[in-house]
Amino acid sequence: MKIAELTKAKSLKGEIIPPPDKSISHRAVMFASIAYGKSIVKNFLRAEDPISTMNAFRIMGIEITEARTQKSEVRNEDSRLKTQNSELIIHGKGLYGLKEPFDVLDCGNSGTTVRLISGILSGNPFFSVLTGDDSLKQRPMARVINPLKEMGADISARSGDKYLPMAIKGKVLRAINYNMPVASAQVKSCLILAGLYADGTTIITEPQKSRDHTERMLMAMGAEIEVEGLTIKVKGQGSRSKGLQPIDITIPSDFSSAAFFIAGALIIPNSEILIRNVCINPTRTGLLDVIKNMGGDVRVENMRDVSGEHVADIYCKSAGSLKAVKISGDIMPSLIDEFPILCVLATQADGVTEIRGAGELRVKESDRIKAMTTELKKLGVELEEYPDGIAIKGKASLKGATVESYHDHRIAMSLAIAALVAEGTMTINNASCVDISFPGFFEELKRITG
Repeated sequence: MKIAELTKAKSLKGEIIPPPDKSISHRAVMFASIAYGKSIVKNFLRAEDPISTMNAFRIMGIEITEARTQKSEVRNEDSRLKTQNSELIIHGKGLYGLKEPFDVLDCGNSGTTVRLISGILSGNPFFSVLTGDDSLKQRPMARVINPLKEMGADISARSGDKYLPMAIKGKVLRAINYNMPVASAQVKSCLILAGLYADGTTIITEPQKSRDHTERMLMAMGAEIEVEGLTIKVKGQGSRSKGLQPIDITIPSDFSSAAFFIAGALIIPNSEILIRNVCINPTRTGLLDVIKNMGGDVRVENMRDVSGEHVADIYCKSAGSLKAVKISGDIMPSLIDEFPILCVLATQADGVTEIRGAGELRVKESDRIKAMTTELKKLGVELEEYPDGIAIKGKASLKGATVESYHDHRIAMSLAIAALVAEGTMTINNASCVDISFPGFFEELKRITG
């Protein structure tokens, strides 16, 4: 789909199950591949980014078989949605069981793939080269290359070790004590994985808490990891005969994918939706705290534990009036992926919403601060751009326009929600980028739109 055209909606009504969590899907494939034995990964996200991870490990000799299943779920009285998911069987070969890839490993658009896998490859005794699409080749890699070099890794990359392609010659690593300058789950996870191959205990300290799926899953698989506040200690396991244990995991639905529907229900009149089986890991759900402060009607129900992650259903309905908020500081890492849709929420809140401390968004799939500034202005929104954020004047009357996705899935989906409260037709260019995390997004949105 090169373009998507949307018009104003009367309401959003029904039940949905968002796609499986992208972050957990990546990690399940990677960690199962370096464990010993057969792992079963249920509800794997069949989207472009996780498939890049799966293909990379297949090239390195890991046997991964896949069975696709269809499930029908009742959503409302007259509609049923068929959702497709995958079950993977992964035959892990241990920390040192990967084989040297015969070709360059193409990570596509996936920053998670390239950054996490670099930690694994740095400790494996062979040569590999990582690359990606044009967007990924512009994303900063020094943030993982520099600490990996401190651990003794042999890495070189384009433009003075800043960008892909990146070549790695694996070797024995040494443990380090590293203070991260920026909170990043990808950098932290890379160093945790490298720490498994290091001689000694690697200590990593973050400035703020970032998502902790890596720590949770690896500890469940037998890794010797201690978490004390913002500090993570990883004991090298290269000499242990047992290594990591295989897993049997069911991946919950992605909160970041659910966020678009939560926002839509809040700002579109007469809306009421129930979003099922959502991962509510506290390092991911800062948006819920922000919405509560804005006066939104969102309730978390039926909380339970699934494969070590907190899962719940989320009920939300249209709000009478949202109020502007100021957002910064420690909460930002827990809602970093929700910045684009939070900007859309801010356009419909009373007052001026200010979001600061989001400079990391300059180097995501796109410069998300610049992207949202540019596109919201086209819709008639008054705003001010900062180096690390944005201020948005709310209760804007949005008008339809032709907007750009910047080939960024979260920008495209956020603008789609904005279209549902705008007058006229919204045309989103390069809308197929939503397949990176949410195949079928536009069909699902159409299904529940009144």
